[in-house]
Amino acid sequence: MDKVCPENYEPSPDLLAGRHILITGAGDGIGAALSRACASHGATVVLLGRTQSKLEKVYDQIVEANHPRPGIFVMDLERAGPDDYDQLSGAVMEAYGKLDGIVHNAGILGDRSPIEHYDVATWQRVMHINLTAPFVLTRTLFHLLRRSDDASVIFTSSGVGRIGKPFWGAYAVSKFGTEGLMQVLASEVDGSSNIRANAINPGPTRTAMRRAAYPGEDPESLKAPEEILSPYLFLLGPDGKSLNGKSLDAQ
Repeated sequence: MDKVCPENYEPSPDLLAGRHILITGAGDGIGAALSRACASHGATVVLLGRTQSKLEKVYDQIVEANHPRPGIFVMDLERAGPDDYDQLSGAVMEAYGKLDGIVHNAGILGDRSPIEHYDVATWQRVMHINLTAPFVLTRTLFHLLRRSDDASVIFTSSGVGRIGKPFWGAYAVSKFGTEGLMQVLASEVDGSSNIRANAINPGPTRTAMRRAAYPGEDPESLKAPEEILSPYLFLLGPDGKSLNGKSLDAQ
């Protein structure tokens, strides 16, 4: 895939100063690590997730480090309806007046199962959370992205969303769809908007989803979420302003 983030990229301390960035799945794993990192580089982060206690823990970590005070919005992407999205849009508009970035990090694994035996309800749930929800969220918040001078939307891809592999089922298909959603959006805004859209494949990372997918794997052999964040920061800040429609590997 595209190697457009400079190796050994070192973001400036104030890379994201004055920017407002919404991150889904912000209570754990990559989402929590990225939220802390964005805040440490000056961003005001909107922490979105379904578990308030996890979001509050990340909130406290950011505040205790004397970084910009984040916002919290509890939303279950599986069950959220139009009113929930409208409430989010209104709350962000009232608090910040714009969005400079969205990171679609939330997702679920579903079953590791052959297509022949894949549970239909699980399939629909994975597709909704991993693909439909990022579409609806982007659509709902688009007017806030337009109010930014430089807005970046990041979708979460996967290696199994680029080349089909057995038994990855709905997760893989949702990631193929995510790549397509990113490409369509990027082509629509290319050259005519202050908005850019790209995707990042985190790769093998020490997260709960990775443990579920590979229960026999030694987690210490994997990079921690904090070690793979450079491409995210690059795309969210002005250094990545020229990039649109790219799919990056975080490692």
